[in-house]
Amino acid sequence: MSFVPSLPNLGRFWTAANALSLCRLALVVPITVFLWRDGPLGWLLGLVILVILTDWFDGRIARWTHSVSDWGKVIDPVADKFAAIMTVTALTFRPADPHLPLWFFGLVVGRDVAILLGGMAIARRSGQIVMSAWAGKAASLWLALTILSVILRADPPVFRVCLWMATGLFVFSFLLYVVRYLQATRNAEGATPDSVPQGP
Repeated sequence: MSFVPSLPNLGRFWTAANALSLCRLALVVPITVFLWRDGPLGWLLGLVILVILTDWFDGRIARWTHSVSDWGKVIDPVADKFAAIMTVTALTFRPADPHLPLWFFGLVVGRDVAILLGGMAIARRSGQIVMSAWAGKAASLWLALTILSVILRADPPVFRVCLWMATGLFVFSFLLYVVRYLQATRNAEGATPDSVPQGP
């Protein structure tokens, strides 16, 4: 008898959209190294733009090609959160100036870890994968703008606007996720065994 809850069958893995999300995961590594070492600006901007483009296109390609899968619903937010945590960590603790504030690092990491753990709990209880909300995508966009403002050493007012917009959206998207988590938990508790999708 297994004591590990089964996860749902996530369907087809190798799709064009999922490949883009995996590319985003891979691109985070050199970006983090360049941020930490205050590397070449041209290369850094090029890689950041590639990450933003993969984030914009992966979901659209999945819909255009009718290849939306539960794997995509997992890989896409994981790639977003991995990128957020790694880049914010580098920009907070790197030797060179400018830095991101420590409280912002705590907000981003704490929020993303909590969402990942909550998503795993929902999948195990209900067999459902919770998709990213629009507020989460908006938070990722403003985080990218905040990172760009640091990389480009933008004027302080520009940096503050990006930082506080990202902060507000991170908090708002987290509250939305908490509501969705509670709803999914109640639905799972009230569902009959036949009505809840089961894993293999």
